[in-house]
Amino acid sequence: QVQLVESGGGLVQAGGSLRLSCAASKRTFGSYDMGWFRQAPGKEREFVAAITWSNRGTDYADSVKGRFTISRDTAENTPLQMNSLKPEDTAVYYCAARYGSRGDITKSELYNYWGQGTQVTVSA
Repeated sequence: QVQLVESGGGLVQAGGSLRLSCAASKRTFGSYDMGWFRQAPGKEREFVAAITWSNRGTDYADSVKGRFTISRDTAENTPLQMNSLKPEDTAVYYCAARYGSRGDITKSELYNYWGQGTQVTVSA
């Protein structure tokens, strides 16, 4: 098992930046695909970004391409750098992990472990 803790959320003006962190209780590099998802009020949870267990591949939702970057800065941390934020990016952001690579990396139902979420609010 792996426990995940997100941090770094907050209130920012449109056009600003935030860096979310996802700290895992164990090493994820080499074993776990990592993903970021978000859920806005009244909406379903949606895929934001993901990185494969080997760091050889990343994937992004069309709505965040060119603005958000997922990476691993340590074997246990998977940050999400968010630039040029828009009000429509307002949501609770969740970090997720799945062991290995099986199926579509954008599908939330294929992830086994989830953090508690961190709120991101972008004002106009």
